[in-house]
Amino acid sequence: MVTDRHAHPMTYTDADAVRHYEQALDNLLFFRAEAATEVGAALDVSPRSAMGNVFRAYLGLLGTEEKDAAEAATAFGTFRRDVSPAGLTPRERMHVEAASAWLDGDMHEAGRILAGLVVTYPKDALALAVGHQIDFFTGDAVLLRDRIGGALSAWDRDDAHYGLLQGMYAFGLEEAGHYDLAERVGLEAVERNARDVWGIHAVVHSYEMQGRHEDGIRYLDARTDHWATGNYLNVHNWWHYALYLLETGRTDQVLAVYDAAIHHDGSSGAAMELLDAAALLWRLHLAGADTGERWPALADAWARRNDGAHYAFNDVHAVMAYVGADRLSDAQKLIRERESWVRTVDPRHPGLSNAAMTADIGLPVCRALVAYGQRRYAETVDLLLPLRRRFQDFGGSHAQRDALQKTLVEATLHAGYHDLGRTLLSERINLRARCPYNQDALARLTRRTSTAGVD
Repeated sequence: MVTDRHAHPMTYTDADAVRHYEQALDNLLFFRAEAATEVGAALDVSPRSAMGNVFRAYLGLLGTEEKDAAEAATAFGTFRRDVSPAGLTPRERMHVEAASAWLDGDMHEAGRILAGLVVTYPKDALALAVGHQIDFFTGDAVLLRDRIGGALSAWDRDDAHYGLLQGMYAFGLEEAGHYDLAERVGLEAVERNARDVWGIHAVVHSYEMQGRHEDGIRYLDARTDHWATGNYLNVHNWWHYALYLLETGRTDQVLAVYDAAIHHDGSSGAAMELLDAAALLWRLHLAGADTGERWPALADAWARRNDGAHYAFNDVHAVMAYVGADRLSDAQKLIRERESWVRTVDPRHPGLSNAAMTADIGLPVCRALVAYGQRRYAETVDLLLPLRRRFQDFGGSHAQRDALQKTLVEATLHAGYHDLGRTLLSERINLRARCPYNQDALARLTRRTSTAGVD
């Protein structure tokens, strides 16, 4: 039986298919679109390849696209009917179980299976990469750090993938609050692989969370040729660039980046790109900036998707677009559809991750965004305040979820809840004293309390 580069046996896979599999893995780790092409080539050569079929299933899930997931489920079902698990290796069976769990809607169980897999097979780069993304989608900062950290010592530092694992580890360190270490590990990862866009992304996050926006701009400017094109993460890293510009007061440049790189007529319409666009325009909306006709175009893009209940994090950003475009009826329609869906979920199927994400976080956040759009600020506060330390339960990063934290701050200020506003801003300032937004919001609060005659 042939093996991959780390001596893992590959069932029903010939040597040529393994070569395509390894190239697909490289492309996945560098976020290149060619990953799907190489997996397809591996399956053309070896249609019953266990790892080839598993890889194709993961690719159908990683984009959080409902239609892609459905197609992946159909193809994987055919594979499972044709290939008995008894003929697979223990590692391959665990991959099949993980892919099946996720295709069935249970991201958390898929992540648990992959975590167990890498205890025994710590050099399974596919299991580590997919598990890492699941941790991101479920907002588990501790596992983002420890899933990779627990395997890293088993790797040789001169392994071609070692630096790419460092990039993942750096992001986990950042999300878990280890900003200095995240920066050091991320910089080393990018030194090893200049086009490690996830490693670049980790460094960018570490600067964002420390309020080091000018450092972030300089870092990205110095590496534009390595991250700005030719990978699935380029729009997201442009989004980070725009956040830096926004925090430093360069609104015109923010809109120029939005138009050139984040959302325009040639954009793909992928959910992950549209949510970046919505998150950026929402921050501008909170700041009272004029965004021209961008909201209606973005709302149209979300409406064309006609998504069902698949990932609550995406739903929230669709609602941002509808509220920003003053299409409140579309926002309320989405909310009603998700409310109806939650009621139909079989309570005997507790493993449907998106059900809890939607019911517990997604729906109340969507309602809060609508309330904010209608200037019902006290209601916005009532909806968001109980959730502010639980937003991670429906995925994303601290930087992404900060749009919701800022919505809460702004609603608090508009509602005249001065004591609560002072408390929220004190929390933010003591974490990120260098963040201009925090200082500006505090200055606004101070002016309001002074005008009202409050100490």
